[in-house]
Amino acid sequence: MPYPEELKTLIKIVEKTRPERVARKREGKEFPMLSLDERAEMLKYHPDYSEEGRREIKIGPNKGYRIAHELVDLLEARSRVDPDSVDLSQAHVETDVLIIGGGGAGTAAALIAQEQGAKVIIATKLRHGDANTMMAEGGIQAASKGSKDSPYYHYLDAMGGGHFKNVPELVYTLVTEAPDVLQWLESLGVMFSKYPEGRLHSIHGAGTSRKRMHYCADITGADIMRTIRDEARNRSQDIKLMEFSPAVELILNKHGHCAGALLYNLETEEYLVAKAKAVILATGGCGRLHIQGYMTTNHYGATADGLILGYRAGVKVSFLHTVQYHPTGIVFPEQAEGILITEKFRGAGANVLNIDGEQFINEREPRDVEAGAFIKECLVKGKGVPTPTGKLGIWLDSPMIDLLSGEGTVQREFPGKSTLYKRFGIDISKEPMLVYPTLHYQNGGLENNPNCETSVPGLFIAGEVTGGVHGENRLMGNSLLDVMVFGRIAGKNAALYAKEKAKEGKLTLDHVRTYHKEMEEAGIVTDRVAPMLLPDYTNPEVRKRQLTAHYVGTLR
Repeated sequence: MPYPEELKTLIKIVEKTRPERVARKREGKEFPMLSLDERAEMLKYHPDYSEEGRREIKIGPNKGYRIAHELVDLLEARSRVDPDSVDLSQAHVETDVLIIGGGGAGTAAALIAQEQGAKVIIATKLRHGDANTMMAEGGIQAASKGSKDSPYYHYLDAMGGGHFKNVPELVYTLVTEAPDVLQWLESLGVMFSKYPEGRLHSIHGAGTSRKRMHYCADITGADIMRTIRDEARNRSQDIKLMEFSPAVELILNKHGHCAGALLYNLETEEYLVAKAKAVILATGGCGRLHIQGYMTTNHYGATADGLILGYRAGVKVSFLHTVQYHPTGIVFPEQAEGILITEKFRGAGANVLNIDGEQFINEREPRDVEAGAFIKECLVKGKGVPTPTGKLGIWLDSPMIDLLSGEGTVQREFPGKSTLYKRFGIDISKEPMLVYPTLHYQNGGLENNPNCETSVPGLFIAGEVTGGVHGENRLMGNSLLDVMVFGRIAGKNAALYAKEKAKEGKLTLDHVRTYHKEMEEAGIVTDRVAPMLLPDYTNPEVRKRQLTAHYVGTLR
């Protein structure tokens, strides 16, 4: 719907302050960045710092670790299956490398594993490509060859963005592999935005000291996913795809090595035993848990499945006490609530403003600081912009971009969002957007080393399901890089493991029995089951059915 009259009246305040703000931008007089002490103070308003939003895990390798209630609820849940009722004596499918998850990390892993001579199966919950990768907009960071940038500066930026809590070895791998990943994606056909002579466009992102954000307009993730998905399907002789087949348990063998997974066919409601010499978890994040009640940018299947499977098998988690809330999620129109407004808007010159048309924070502060400032402005200072239903937001003044860079820039550089808003009768080259922090990224995850190995032999992980590379806050553009860098590494090492190190042995679900016993000993009595698979948006009666956190078994 178009902006109602009450919001159009408030937009006039934004318009009055715009000429002065444009003049300051042209003169290079940016709103001042916060000091380190000021940033620390601003973070107190970020949801991560709300202690009532978390509790200790009572069981498993991270017993005593305080994380979000929504995550603990799933970690302290029973398996969807009774391990004593599952027949593992005969596999329904068998392969060298089983990849659980069909997003960016999983598909990149499949391509590299296949090139190493491995037979690959991708088992994905929804369709191939239904993942947060497809929804990533702003760009991918890489110190491109021939620029004034280098992995040295990229490393410092990533470490600083993560509050210097990141695992250094993982960050080193991320930034040093980045230039090669960029060239690899180009060679496959990703259509990066370029200057006429062929040089890649690059812009700043929040927390970057150099312009190293490369992009495909405002649909970067979609173009990357399109390209690698097509490439995987062109190799269908060696890369098999099982859609609508999420994993509900990892399968170990008598040596304690990961040797496959129990899959559930959402269409036929059958359980399938998939046997493999190596397994890669690439299941993505947890945004659909709506931690602390926040709206989310995430795709429908982002329900923390990989965390549950890996943790139950004995893999530790790390950095799960921190979740990223992107500062700019749509809060009006409500039909588009939670959808990401890429940070690229702010990098291109759009100011963030309160109800009085005032700047209150520099647009390129790290995401957690920026989100904290938005929340403070709305909930503490009372300067949020009210929507017709009583929610609050902050103006993102996109018309500034055309004024600074020429008419037509918004349409050219942001075709995805221009089209989205036009459906609601809003022209974002002439009217600002109304935004508020939205749950965006799972900063933490399962522990791994730079080779993507976990503590369970034969189990590799890549992408958003992992924890450590981003520390306590991820910088824009390092997620698409993360899934490509570590997806490729996981694919290579899983294929080598399958070829050289895999041990045969009787398949078991003993780790599930052990986990259930630990729950009983800890006094955890619950009807919850995990992984959730799909979010609970229905009424309580329907929630008791198949694809929720409270259903055990099958409908048939």
